[in-house]
Amino acid sequence: MDISYLLFLQDFRNSINDVLTPFMEFVSDFAIYYLPIVAAFIYWCVNKKSGLFALATLDLSRAVNALLKLTACVYRPWIRDARIIPAGDSIRTATGYSFPSGHSTYAMALYGGMGVGFWQNKKTRFLTAICVVLVLLTGFSRNYLGVHTPQDVLVGFTSTLLVIFGMWKLFAFLEKHPEKENWFLLGGVLLAAVLLVYFNLKTYPMDYIDGKLIVDPNVMKRNGFDDGGVIAFFCIARFIEKKWIRFEATGFNTKGIIISAIGLVLDYLIVHFLKAQCISFLGYYWGRFAYAGTEILFVVALWPIVIKFAVNKSKEIKK
Repeated sequence: MDISYLLFLQDFRNSINDVLTPFMEFVSDFAIYYLPIVAAFIYWCVNKKSGLFALATLDLSRAVNALLKLTACVYRPWIRDARIIPAGDSIRTATGYSFPSGHSTYAMALYGGMGVGFWQNKKTRFLTAICVVLVLLTGFSRNYLGVHTPQDVLVGFTSTLLVIFGMWKLFAFLEKHPEKENWFLLGGVLLAAVLLVYFNLKTYPMDYIDGKLIVDPNVMKRNGFDDGGVIAFFCIARFIEKKWIRFEATGFNTKGIIISAIGLVLDYLIVHFLKAQCISFLGYYWGRFAYAGTEILFVVALWPIVIKFAVNKSKEIKK
């Protein structure tokens, strides 16, 4: 049934000469490449708590997605059925195992996490509705492009919804018991350690097509070190920020937007240029781990130092 649905969408794509494919590719890639930037901007500039909620949800969801993906080891739709031909350039980023969908996980974590924050204010509740539409559109785009089955998307959504609900409960609990946060942060670090050991020691399928390995286990373990390790670095960064930095969001004003924009440019440079350097020095596994951690430390703890300095300077000038 899932393959029949993908073939139906494929026939529709062909009947309209792939006119919607570029749009669907943009919707799909936006969740991975640009949406985390929006969450960082909210954290720095608009509302610290809402941004932190979205970032925490994303990092834990990535770890859960990696656990499910590297445990199930489900092949992509075109491996299961050669009639499936992915649209456009989507196959380039659709590497590794298929279940559950990473793009759907990112979309639900960030759109959903931000939607929870928007819902707290009556003036911004309409943005929550927009977030819901964008989540569903992102999931559909993965089916439309032929790179994920409906169950890949559905499980990505469901697992992340559970993370959002759990994170919402946790934030509410810590609102009343802030002294207990360190124990949860320590738990996150220990969880990441267990995941990395599991990813490294478990066995992976070694199936070939025409003499070529379908999915390289080394690549999947590398991705597992990336996605599984982020929760540890988030917990460490959060501990550093709340203990020694304690910054305030700049507010959605000209100065705040400029400071946050500069931070986003630096974050972009970390994402696009630091990865190769880390891998060169530390190898594929620990290099990916270090690169992902550096980016999270920058967003959650390091750039907030600059923001705190700028906000304090503004207060001194006003006095």
